[in-house]
Amino acid sequence: MWYFSLVLPALLGVILVYPQGTPPSSPPQKVIAETKPSGIGSWAEVIEAEVDPAVVTDPALRDAIKATGLPWRVRDKGTNIEMLLIPPGEFVMGKSGGDDEARLFELPAHDVKLTKAFYLGCYEVTQQQYAAIAKANPSQFAKFQVEAPTVEALMKEGDTRVEAEKQVQFWVASPPARDAKGKEWPVESVSWDDCAVFCEKAGFRLPTEAEWEYACRAGTRTPRYGELEEIAWSVKNSNQKTHAVGTKRANALGLHDMIGNVFEWVNDCCSTYSADAQTNPQGPSSGSFRVLRGGGWSNYVNNCRASDRHCGKPVYSSRSFGFRVARIP
Repeated sequence: MWYFSLVLPALLGVILVYPQGTPPSSPPQKVIAETKPSGIGSWAEVIEAEVDPAVVTDPALRDAIKATGLPWRVRDKGTNIEMLLIPPGEFVMGKSGGDDEARLFELPAHDVKLTKAFYLGCYEVTQQQYAAIAKANPSQFAKFQVEAPTVEALMKEGDTRVEAEKQVQFWVASPPARDAKGKEWPVESVSWDDCAVFCEKAGFRLPTEAEWEYACRAGTRTPRYGELEEIAWSVKNSNQKTHAVGTKRANALGLHDMIGNVFEWVNDCCSTYSADAQTNPQGPSSGSFRVLRGGGWSNYVNNCRASDRHCGKPVYSSRSFGFRVARIP
């Protein structure tokens, strides 16, 4: 894709400094029980105080969530964004053992400890949620979810006739579900700068890269938290477009679309990894590029993995770029 060609020259110089080899073998993600005062601020309403064992099936994760003394599932009152509590824990960040699709930019694998619980969006930020704060919807796919596209209209947008006919056929076979205005679809075509402004106005923040990967893995050490077709919209099944959030299976923490649908901006500036163990890593304090995680609808399988990482300038936007929000309790 075009944005990779823009950042690749900058990344190649970074990637070459990585040592060769595979990451050390590691135990499954370890959860740290941390007791916190009960209750949350006035920003949220509680949807479910107790964790649902049908969603969070790992007893260790459930115990860690309970130990925080905080409600599990909440909704931000200002934006209606649903959020889930992510408990403190330890994990190995970077290339999973035996992952033949990983790149040098995901090495060396290293131990990370997160000592503070945080809330993370259950879904990627949707077009309606974004527009309510930003007073605009930059999404390129919004018009396709409002009404059935025509071949002529799509060709005017730059599609070939074959591409346009395929889009129309797909829409007829699988029209928008539950909504006629695109509000359930993830916002895309947003830059990191756009996301930062949204977060500042709405009282959120972007997750750190470590928080994102920890939440994505949800206790796993495999490249993906499930079979790709079951958990993600990628180039294999997306028909070259985004899809309504939450239509693929969630991970073991109840988070949807952590892999696929749209790439997600995170807070960190782009940098190489260190082999040293880290606690609550924030990434470098400055840099010309920001990190994107998770892969998207237009990406091949090798991009849709828990440890996959890419970088882009904060001003870049793409039909594959979106985000989800985090917040302290």
